[in-house]
Amino acid sequence: MKNLLFYLFFILFSVSSMAQNFKHEVTSLVYHRFGDDRFPSTNIKTVTFEEHLKFLKAEGYSSLTVSEVVDEIRDDTKPKRKLVAITIDDGYKSFFENGLPLLKKYGFKATLFVNTKSIGYSDYMSWKEIAEAQKAGVEIGNHTHSHPFFLSVSERTRNSFFRQEVQESQDLMKANLNFTPKVFAYTYGEHNEDMKIILAEMGFKGAVAQNSGVITEYADDFQFPRFPMSQSYGDIDQFKDKMKMKGLAVTKVEAVNTGYNGTVTKPRINIEFNEAGLFVESMQCFVQGSKCAKSMRILKDGEVELSIRPKTDLKARRTLFTITIPDSKGNWHWYSYVYLIPEIN
Repeated sequence: MKNLLFYLFFILFSVSSMAQNFKHEVTSLVYHRFGDDRFPSTNIKTVTFEEHLKFLKAEGYSSLTVSEVVDEIRDDTKPKRKLVAITIDDGYKSFFENGLPLLKKYGFKATLFVNTKSIGYSDYMSWKEIAEAQKAGVEIGNHTHSHPFFLSVSERTRNSFFRQEVQESQDLMKANLNFTPKVFAYTYGEHNEDMKIILAEMGFKGAVAQNSGVITEYADDFQFPRFPMSQSYGDIDQFKDKMKMKGLAVTKVEAVNTGYNGTVTKPRINIEFNEAGLFVESMQCFVQGSKCAKSMRILKDGEVELSIRPKTDLKARRTLFTITIPDSKGNWHWYSYVYLIPEIN
């Protein structure tokens, strides 16, 4: 009996010691409108946003701008701490009127990604308001000039068009704010590897997408995940659940949508990570608009080769594939991948 208890203790200790430990973890959030009930899919109620900030304050979170996140996760000397990155897309006036005063009240930083063509329109912030937000500690990021669907543009002209859009926005920022952004948000979250390379060549430090998850040192600086916050996903209980999520050390991901293994509307998403400390048999898999099918193989070194696919054909332009996995300490680890069908408008 003693030998059995010792063996069980040894197994539990071994699993716990192999848990996925990250040097850095930053929970990143994306908001759009604040207190604007006309657009519930992108709006957060002002009272709910204040609940978010109250919780972060009470739990001892420090906020970072996206530029600071890049520096934080690439610096091994930084001590681990509770971190959040609050981001806002598009520059709606409701942020200036309802969101910014609450950030000031609770002392949190944020990054605002602005598409410059819309500046000064009736529902959007003016240059003066953007400058005021910047003075209040809000980092200003580039969200292109006209907010187009780049992956619907012909491959022949896409890269030059993307560079032109980004540069026009940079030039307008310099002229009106005497400031050149160092971080970028992909419009609609859509991007490819060429766009990442162009941003790096143009001197950007990093970029954010719209796949949800937690930023760790395993993250791509030009594809940071963000949890969406809206009336549908942002009530305080859902918010607390997201803030508890941990990262997943994914080492490889690819979408297969041709040949025997997949089609454009029924692709396979192949994901590789190490099972250290994870109960992979309790993995949950989600596909927007469809049920999820998965197959998995665990190699001798603990590497997991996971394949997930929709059970029915996808009908949306963008589909989020998400996996969550519990670990030996009761935490849940989250990873998501956005699959795009550009032909669907």
